[in-house]
Amino acid sequence: MARFDTVIKGGTVIDGRRNPRVRSDVGIKDGRVAGFGRLSASDADHVLDADGLIVAPGFVDLHTHYDSQLFWDPYCTVSGYHGVTSVVIGNCGYSFAPVRPAEREAAMMMFTRVEQISYESMQATLPWTWESFPQFLDAVDALPKGVNVLPYVGVNPLLTYVMGHEAAKSRHATAEENAAVGRLLGEAVDAGACGWSALRCPADSYSSVHRDHDATSFPSDVMSHDTAFALGGALAERNTGFMQIMMVSNDPVDDVTHLEELARTSGRPIIWNTLVIDGNDPDRHRMGMAWFDSCRERGLPLYCQATTTDVSMPFTLDIWNLWDANPAWAEALMGGRQERIAKLSDPGMRERLRKEDVVLYPLHLTTLVETGNPAYREYTGQRVPQIAQALGKDPVDALLDISLSEDLRTMWRADLLEQNSDLLREIVQHPWMIPGVSDGGAHTKMITSGRFPTEHIETFVREYGWVSLEEMHWKLSALPAHVAGFAGRGTLTLGAPADIVVYDYATLRSLPEEVAHDVPGGDWRRTRKAEGYRYIVVNGQVTFDDGRPTGTTPGRLLRHGG
Repeated sequence: MARFDTVIKGGTVIDGRRNPRVRSDVGIKDGRVAGFGRLSASDADHVLDADGLIVAPGFVDLHTHYDSQLFWDPYCTVSGYHGVTSVVIGNCGYSFAPVRPAEREAAMMMFTRVEQISYESMQATLPWTWESFPQFLDAVDALPKGVNVLPYVGVNPLLTYVMGHEAAKSRHATAEENAAVGRLLGEAVDAGACGWSALRCPADSYSSVHRDHDATSFPSDVMSHDTAFALGGALAERNTGFMQIMMVSNDPVDDVTHLEELARTSGRPIIWNTLVIDGNDPDRHRMGMAWFDSCRERGLPLYCQATTTDVSMPFTLDIWNLWDANPAWAEALMGGRQERIAKLSDPGMRERLRKEDVVLYPLHLTTLVETGNPAYREYTGQRVPQIAQALGKDPVDALLDISLSEDLRTMWRADLLEQNSDLLREIVQHPWMIPGVSDGGAHTKMITSGRFPTEHIETFVREYGWVSLEEMHWKLSALPAHVAGFAGRGTLTLGAPADIVVYDYATLRSLPEEVAHDVPGGDWRRTRKAEGYRYIVVNGQVTFDDGRPTGTTPGRLLRHGG
């Protein structure tokens, strides 16, 4: 009998622990790393040639929304194309359990606007064989998976399940309801959930950039600090699990105080999303980094995930929803294409839109990418204020007139904030900033951020030289695995699960975006593949061979991270 199932032969191993790279073979047995050094090919059933290639731990994607895509795409692409071997689902307070049969429609609709996940694809693929979270875990466990999956419980379905749809969106939970929410979370964690997640925006129309499909706030926006402490207490009682939280309130001091107290009383890690740079305000991210540094100095388990990929978004006004912090824009861009055309053509609505200052993805950072109207093609590549000046119009009218001239199919690109590579370098080089925030599975008509591991190696290591390759592999694998409690994953060590990427450092790159018409229900998405990955291995089995999926699905549901 062969000593190993597989030997990866002749590669340069980077173990994910920031140790110096070393030439070594890697032996795999029963899905785990079983040997290093000079291993004989005759001792293996299979040999993977890694001569001249890097052999490193598979990447960990902590922030995804593949909750429904799992049911039709076992590799969770885009992430799966780019060496990601483990994903966390259920982020931002959104998950598909616990959900009563009568609330399934509302649960799916909750994903449609805020995460822009196709309702038709959910309707076509979700089997709804569950009500409780433990039952949902069993359904995910039974799926063929090309990646490992770690699931949060979203607070929105938790609160809805306990309080009812309307009450959860309109008032704080009572003490009895908080106790019930804590018990439900405990039940989910006992069955294998990794913790809970919430995106907490103010429950008013002037601040919240996240809205439900009917323009109302989410339960997570309405929930009180007491509910968060009840949920944190359920994790503290079990001494397991972690939390993903983003707070965008009108009182930043209260946010900081609350999160520190939640971390202190629960003793469990909190991942805060997301730190971004603003070229017009260098102190924005520096204050955040200083706070997280102070948390570590005080022993508080507060960590930060940073937006380190290009955050610009291509969009057309028939699908755009990221001006929802502005009441008039939120109203005008609610509904389908024809409804939007009618509202955007209304003079009264136009007047309201001109008066609103768009803060996130502002008009002055919005660029014309593509138009089918010959009258406006000369403005391709220009930002809205330039175009408006040339046309002698208000910027809002310039944007809308061009879009309406082709039924809102004009392609624009919006930048979140003014970008600055020197400031981005500060985040990338910070030792404890977790890179990524791919949002994989969400906003699929606008972003392909699941490419971030490839982009980080290609750009920040090879092109810019901001960090070493050893440091980057630690940040892409071991650090997120440690924070999220992935038992034994994120490093290449004896006995570790064999989640491995084998790639050509010199040629690794993200390929151009493509449009794929592969979404169930007849929808489409943007996708982006990679070049340079020779093998991607999950639990000891090759899932991608030279960029092509093998059809093998060795991924696992990681109950409690293990």
